[in-house]
Amino acid sequence: MAELSWEGFPEGAFPTRELLKWVPQLSREERDRRWRGIRSAMAASGIEVLFLVGNDCFFGMGTVNLRYMTQVGSVFGGYALFFTDEDPIVWNSNQPQMQRPTNPYLGTQEWVSDIRKNDGVAAIASELRARNLERSTIGLAPFSSTLVTMPLILQAEMEELQRELPNARLLDAGGLLQELRLIKSPEEVGLLSKASEIARKAVDAMIETARPGMTEAQVYAEMLKAQLVNGAEPSVFNLISSGPIDHRDTEIWHLLHGAEQPAAPTMRPLSKGDVVITEFHTNYGGYLAATEFSIHVGGKAPEKLRDIWKVCVETLDATLEVMKPGKTLEEVWRAVRQPTEKAKMDFVELGFHGHGMASPEFPTVVHRPEMGGPRSMCGAGIEKVVIQEGMVFGNNIDIYNPRWKMDVGCMYGDMLVVGPDGAKPLVHVPRELPEVE
Repeated sequence: MAELSWEGFPEGAFPTRELLKWVPQLSREERDRRWRGIRSAMAASGIEVLFLVGNDCFFGMGTVNLRYMTQVGSVFGGYALFFTDEDPIVWNSNQPQMQRPTNPYLGTQEWVSDIRKNDGVAAIASELRARNLERSTIGLAPFSSTLVTMPLILQAEMEELQRELPNARLLDAGGLLQELRLIKSPEEVGLLSKASEIARKAVDAMIETARPGMTEAQVYAEMLKAQLVNGAEPSVFNLISSGPIDHRDTEIWHLLHGAEQPAAPTMRPLSKGDVVITEFHTNYGGYLAATEFSIHVGGKAPEKLRDIWKVCVETLDATLEVMKPGKTLEEVWRAVRQPTEKAKMDFVELGFHGHGMASPEFPTVVHRPEMGGPRSMCGAGIEKVVIQEGMVFGNNIDIYNPRWKMDVGCMYGDMLVVGPDGAKPLVHVPRELPEVE
């Protein structure tokens, strides 16, 4: 451990512990569980040290592996070295003012105590040489996921690492972290449950705010406020869209799936006859609750929209019925899609994906193969993967009726945790379509 000192402070001064009461915490027992798990995986792979890379890519999820192992996941990014028999070292933020008079993460967690200013890959290489690990097998663990299949490490970082440590053996270790994160512990489920509780408050804020004359931006802002004032971390992942159900056949609207920033939110005022759809994340202690929801503005919705909503609810119920330990992914996704097929409707996304500190996590099934997109998103090659207790999923239920409108549908989805007897919802999204005046 590096010697800690703060010039100008009395002897024995230390970073405040007051914030530990106000920032979500994971126990040292949870830390030890993770550290034992990754060290076992490292040993099996012949890896002597892990190089954890964090950055602000992909809605801030680029810090997931770093945060999962250390509870330090600054949006400024950073690095960590994780050893087989010693505590890790974290390099956090290269801005000196962020370290004065002390690094803030020394007062918000108790997992790691050696946190240094980020002086780049050269500092990592220097530490490895000081430990006689310059010829070791190094596991590279930047963020990667079902959707982000290329590890999020910059080419310049790789080139400098190879230049600084020409005799090291570099292995991709991102898969080890994905596997370790697959089954959630009770503590992780606790954070996901809290995130989901706050997500429901954001849904309620959406219902209360979406009125004629209110803008998309105002609805978005109230949803974000509901998250922040209840303890969630700032998250800009809110794929929101709105528009008129009745419009010219020659005018195409994006009302099957929400839009990402900066395409949304806009300053467009809502009007009677609009549908508002969204998919958003609520981040509590680094854990993301997934929610999808829809609202009709201006009183009673058209019967065709209500029919789509009914199929959405039936789909959620089918998911809860079938998603049990021992079922294969294929068994689950076929059952999940039966209500839509029976109603002769269609979808842009219909399935589920792993959820935790990132989204989507493994395993993921939301598309048909013929729809295009990453094969990792349509269940290809993972049909026989078995549902296990402790898995957590987000629903993706984005259904429309092609015999009615090709550009209008409903989004609906909850957060599901698999227990010994099956899955249960965590957000508890409303089962009735809100028809706000």
